[in-house]
Amino acid sequence: MSTNPSRVFVARLLGLDVFDPLGDRLGRLRDVVVLARGVTGAPHAVGIVVEVPGKKRVFVPMTRVTSMEQTQIICTGLVNLRRFDQRGAEMLVVGELFDRKVTLTDGSGDAVVEDIALEEQRNGDWLICQLFVRRGSSTSRLRGLRRGHTMLIDWSDANQGENTEPQGAGQFVATHEDLKPADFADALQEMSDKRRIEVASELQDERLADVLQELPEEDQVQLLSALDNERAADVLEEMDPDDAADLLADLAPAKAEQLLALMNPDDADDVRRLLQYDDDTAGGLMTPVPVILPPEATVAEALAHVRSEELSPALASAIFICRPPLETPTGRFLGVVHIQQLLRSAPPEQLGSIVDTMLEPVSDHASVSEVSHIMASYNLNSLPVVNKAGRLVGAVTVDDLLDHLLPDDWRTHDDGAPIRKLGGRFG
Repeated sequence: MSTNPSRVFVARLLGLDVFDPLGDRLGRLRDVVVLARGVTGAPHAVGIVVEVPGKKRVFVPMTRVTSMEQTQIICTGLVNLRRFDQRGAEMLVVGELFDRKVTLTDGSGDAVVEDIALEEQRNGDWLICQLFVRRGSSTSRLRGLRRGHTMLIDWSDANQGENTEPQGAGQFVATHEDLKPADFADALQEMSDKRRIEVASELQDERLADVLQELPEEDQVQLLSALDNERAADVLEEMDPDDAADLLADLAPAKAEQLLALMNPDDADDVRRLLQYDDDTAGGLMTPVPVILPPEATVAEALAHVRSEELSPALASAIFICRPPLETPTGRFLGVVHIQQLLRSAPPEQLGSIVDTMLEPVSDHASVSEVSHIMASYNLNSLPVVNKAGRLVGAVTVDDLLDHLLPDDWRTHDDGAPIRKLGGRFG
């Protein structure tokens, strides 16, 4: 560390690249870990949380940080690639201190923390020196507004509330809006149960639905159960029907029925049909809303449908051709038109003339092993699923199949293989 004191603001560091002394990029800064020093002493930073390639978040001790500026962060190349695990009295600046309400010691009232300044001491330690706060602030999922004026105060000018007090999450959500749902879910898993619920409650319904789908089942149940029934039903409507069905299956039957009754009837009907199947069948894996068109539809119409941002790449890879009605369960299933065939065909051409009738659909009661064998044998991204009457009831996608086949803890599994191993937590 430099012997000259320097100061940085954490919010401005977020997302910065972290480099080794040779200029090789190690990852991206996502948070700072601090440790309290009694009631009055300002917490000192013990390390940073870096998102390394593979979207894994790892801990880098401050003893390994050689430079921390507003434009870049440099540390030694020794990084332990074990997933970050918060310990004891450690606190995450972004995850736990941002949005915290503090009481000003001058008696002028309360304020909310929006940023934190760290200052390097002459002995090399980094301490929280100042808080950037907003008085009379109001930031919420519903209003999305900020009021009041801001000011910069010393750490000693504010009394910190208890960790058990309610804490806002607007600042955390705003600083992480660029994260993909899976990465946001990883960030949630690093938090305490209380903080996780606070952050999840701040998210818009659609964003929360996307994030829930990337969490382990027990975390999904915890967060959904923390919402009031009306909002929980709204979030379930935003989820993919198969993911919503999996989540409801983990709830108490009475609770699940309450939520289904509050959902939009069409969305609830899709989920109810999925709940009738065993988990280890094609019906239990499938989504009931693939892209379905009649044989008279044109290539141009089909391409317009698969351009939808709401479709996953797996679902967008194929159009399922059926006789009306086109909602599942459909009329008679005719076949599939693959995305490559659409790209090779003239826009006015009808889908019925290019449909692949050789791909056999799978029964809705077929086993997962049968589904796996067919999809692997024919290199399929999605597989049509029909009932005994030959009507399309859904499609199994490769991502849903993998989610079922991987271990339950695959989202949090860490093989613990370090690239450049540190001696311990503080290196």
